[in-house]
Amino acid sequence: MVEIKYTGDALWERIERAVEKVKDRLHRVTRALNAASIPYAVIGGNAVQHWVSQVDESVVRNTRDVDVILNESDLERAIAALETEGFIYRHSAGVTMFLDGPDAKARDAVHVVFAGKKVREEYPEPVPRIDQYELIDDIRILPIERLVMMKLTSFRDKDRVHLRDMISVGLIDESWLERLSPELRIRLEELLNDPDG
Repeated sequence: MVEIKYTGDALWERIERAVEKVKDRLHRVTRALNAASIPYAVIGGNAVQHWVSQVDESVVRNTRDVDVILNESDLERAIAALETEGFIYRHSAGVTMFLDGPDAKARDAVHVVFAGKKVREEYPEPVPRIDQYELIDDIRILPIERLVMMKLTSFRDKDRVHLRDMISVGLIDESWLERLSPELRIRLEELLNDPDG
């Protein structure tokens, strides 16, 4: 059994601090990449937050990490740029990441996937290109069409939750089905038919 160490105001302060750390990490990463003119797109929970918040902020979920797409050819430049913000490059077990300082854990990292490459061999689609993006407050966010395709491709529990959030606010509906490959269409139909899980 886990010992409960924090209660009351101390607990809420820890929660607020955790959210602020992710927000700070996102801004530091995008600032460094923007300053070095390195193409990127924010994906994952932060991208979902940006899209969902435009419709209904009450549906926005917190996320614990920062995920970005880079072109693999820009990795060396990204390593140099992100070092200026205190990030440390690591490649471990097939995962490319930037730890947020020397004592950071992998869950406190910036996770990188490469445009045009498959994250896992069994995935039906590769990571989208980053030739298009939405600029929201100086942060390059993956366009919603490509973000939805990524979420349908990986289709983990958290991806299904993010997709259901986008369905619940009307960002995704049946009209999307004709845009998708057969495998992704089946996955979206499953969620549309059972939006509450």
